[in-house]
Amino acid sequence: MSTATIMKYKKMDAQDIQYLRSIVGEDYIFVGEENIHDDYSGDELAGIERYPEVLIYVKSTDEIAKVLKYANENHIPVTTRGQGTGLVGGAVALCGGIMLSTEKMNRILELDEENLTVTVEPGVLLMDLTAFVESHDLFYPPDPGEKSASIGGNISTNAGGMRAVKYGVTRDYVRGMEFVLPNGQVMNFGGKIVKNSSGYSLKDLIVGSEGTLGVVSKLILKLLPLPKNKLSLLVPFQDLSTAIQTVPEIIKSKNIPTAIEFMQGEVILAAEEFLGKKFPDNSSDAYLLLQFDGNSKEELEAAYEKVADICLECGALDVLIADTDERHDSIWSARGAFLEAIKASTSHMDECDVVVPRNKVSEFVIYTHKLQEQYNMRISSFGHAGDGNLHIYLLKDQMDQKTWNEKAGEVFEKMYQKAFEMGGAVSGEHGIGFAKIPYLEEEFGKEGMELFRRIKLAFDPNEIMNPGKLGSNYKVNLYAC
Repeated sequence: MSTATIMKYKKMDAQDIQYLRSIVGEDYIFVGEENIHDDYSGDELAGIERYPEVLIYVKSTDEIAKVLKYANENHIPVTTRGQGTGLVGGAVALCGGIMLSTEKMNRILELDEENLTVTVEPGVLLMDLTAFVESHDLFYPPDPGEKSASIGGNISTNAGGMRAVKYGVTRDYVRGMEFVLPNGQVMNFGGKIVKNSSGYSLKDLIVGSEGTLGVVSKLILKLLPLPKNKLSLLVPFQDLSTAIQTVPEIIKSKNIPTAIEFMQGEVILAAEEFLGKKFPDNSSDAYLLLQFDGNSKEELEAAYEKVADICLECGALDVLIADTDERHDSIWSARGAFLEAIKASTSHMDECDVVVPRNKVSEFVIYTHKLQEQYNMRISSFGHAGDGNLHIYLLKDQMDQKTWNEKAGEVFEKMYQKAFEMGGAVSGEHGIGFAKIPYLEEEFGKEGMELFRRIKLAFDPNEIMNPGKLGSNYKVNLYAC
């Protein structure tokens, strides 16, 4: 098969429907756009909507295997979906076919306190997993902002979150997985073992593959002991540049916080209005929000006092300590509302989930301010200053559609080019999906895209898994299916 081929897929008929119904049962299959809820036509990326021909809720590995085997033999595309909280169109069924939902596979199967692992199905929600393990004094560190996302979706995009600066990202906590290949064969990669030097790490390749290689049906996740104490520092600065330039000094001190977030005053005001309650401080133009955790109060105090001194030396106006659960939760609940608050303040928005080296964060944010003036467009931002992952939002406001399309396209192109010049990357945690394929090609070039494609074809030679996305023929478009 030529790698330049644009794929064509079978349109499903009554025989296909009948067979799939025999696998999952009458109550777990929905046929036709009129019988499929609007939620399943897209994810959180606005502007791209495609309905699958069939929506299936699978309940077991065996059902996944049978569905994939049939789809592979009959050349029917399959799009796997968790909770649909993605932001880049990764769960949109561009080519119709089968949407395979893992929502019903939501069991926590085993807690192994001797090996510090938890085994779960992919439909378990992050917030449910977190509550479960913490009730046993254990800790699952990955902490993406959308707590209602499924673990399978987190695996799909290698989700990061605010605690990545200290603890790393989702890939760092996947010990093993059960994985169904497109031909229906069930494989097991990794396990409860801590070390493994046995060839290519296939589990690590699957993490972040966005449903383009097969379907994860079970996961073994690494846990840590739950830290006994935590507190936060809210640090106001005169301007954002001074705030962000403080971050490398904090990192150099070796007193690494659990999280280092940057916030602009205007975003805090939007969050206050959205939530209907006051932030602990809203008088400054810029803030750093730092979280610390540890097992002893003495250890915690030594770390945050050192960092507080560094902040003041670097120009902080004050250091506000949130050392009670109420104060801590007040600050972080406001931080968690930033995205929804920005969304509520405009008619439409689009996001740049760029990542740059930590010492380049300030330069990049200042660059976005210049673009805001140049294009007369509101650009709002916040993000993980501790790991260089920035969330930059372009706001449409009252712009007409043609002007918006032109300006947004130019601004995105300039921001990604700036990130590449700084040694950054297209995505820090939201993945590529459909929306970022052109920028991925700019980052990796034709040779890199061809390597992605060869990996895709090694797993999925008939290209049924999530076509039009990562590793697919990147000439596939909305009219090719």
